[in-house]
Amino acid sequence: MQPFVHAHASAADWRSALAQVLTQLDQQHVERDAPTLGWCYLSDHHAGAADLLLAELRARYPGAAWVGAVGVGVCAGAVEYFDEPGLAVMLANLPREQFRVFSGQRPLAGQGGFKAYTALVHADPATPELAELIGELSERVSSGYLFGGLASSRRRTLTIAADASGAPAPTGGVFEGGLSGVAFAREVAIVSRVTQGCLPVGPVRRITEAERNVVYALDGEPALDCLLRDLQIDEHDPRGTLPRLRGALVGLSDHEEAAEFGAPALNAAFATVAPSSEFVPSTRRGSFGTETRVRHLIGIDPQRRGIAIADVAEMGQELAFCRRDTDAARRDLMRIGAEIRSTLEPDELPLAALAATRSARPASAATLAASHGGKRIVGALYVSCSGRGGPHFGAPSAELQLVRHALGGSDGTPPPLVGFFAAGEIGHRHLYGYTGVLTVFTAPA
Repeated sequence: MQPFVHAHASAADWRSALAQVLTQLDQQHVERDAPTLGWCYLSDHHAGAADLLLAELRARYPGAAWVGAVGVGVCAGAVEYFDEPGLAVMLANLPREQFRVFSGQRPLAGQGGFKAYTALVHADPATPELAELIGELSERVSSGYLFGGLASSRRRTLTIAADASGAPAPTGGVFEGGLSGVAFAREVAIVSRVTQGCLPVGPVRRITEAERNVVYALDGEPALDCLLRDLQIDEHDPRGTLPRLRGALVGLSDHEEAAEFGAPALNAAFATVAPSSEFVPSTRRGSFGTETRVRHLIGIDPQRRGIAIADVAEMGQELAFCRRDTDAARRDLMRIGAEIRSTLEPDELPLAALAATRSARPASAATLAASHGGKRIVGALYVSCSGRGGPHFGAPSAELQLVRHALGGSDGTPPPLVGFFAAGEIGHRHLYGYTGVLTVFTAPA
């Protein structure tokens, strides 16, 4: 498989940004097969021109289907266009029988004969019962794994899903509301990981009493008392209490799910086992696992000693109080990069080569693995929370520079990558917050 190609630009006028992107793509497309699938992520500065922009892309590449979304920021390579005009485009030449674009206009369920293994999903955050729809869609792909994110915009919120304009009966375009994206057959080799950005500040407890989104008891103890103790808050000091509560978050996990996907049945929020497939991550002890969803604390009930969270709380779920932590986010991002690189290594390596990959820099390790029959990354997608981008990692484009370093490349050149900053991230069958979802496409080295 040929490596994907990508391009990006920042310009106040969408025509200027697109012209720069097309020039970059033309320079890379010398002696390459025509693309069959394209990704387009645009900042909300260009949201009003999305239909025109897509029309231009379809006219330039009539054999390519398109997917994408708007974001308050977009990314490409090691660059973030956050809260500024930005356009990121990536092209791939995948066999047409190995993917299907879907939307409300053309649901995945209605595309008979195609066996979806996994899917990239973009969604409008205002869609009613969105979490349930994501769960239902995950049941329509045989791996059960989805990846992607929710469009984010201060203007027009939209997603893109369009067949190739040269197709017999092309459908799709720019959508507002609902879910859209592209499903892949099993033949498309993908490795995907979710990286968390929060750090637990107390133990994991079981929800033992709850009503809708209010938790009243954790392990039989008043939930508010647990919160105040974990955060070391004196409720009789309102001036000091309110700022601490505003920054408090909760991590929720479903007790039954962890064993199914490799985590111990006990303590599901803190999985410690090694990955068993391209979608099952390991996590370090004391960090959140992939089945943990971070939600906001939105209120307290001093009379009944309860806490209100921005999700439905269910009896038996596990809950841990947490906070955003930049250092934890950096470490976890490097962890998933190391896990992805490990999947590129061949099943068997000579002992000397194996030792060399463990001690080498990312690029050198990938080169050694490739020389013994491993895999290579041909393209990548990264969807990060809009709350992580920009200054959260300490400097402009700092998060994407970490991603670039984490992935490396067989010749020292990082793989083509595009993505966006989302209003919520999709991984497996869950809707996350304050996370990043990194997905790579691989091919034999």
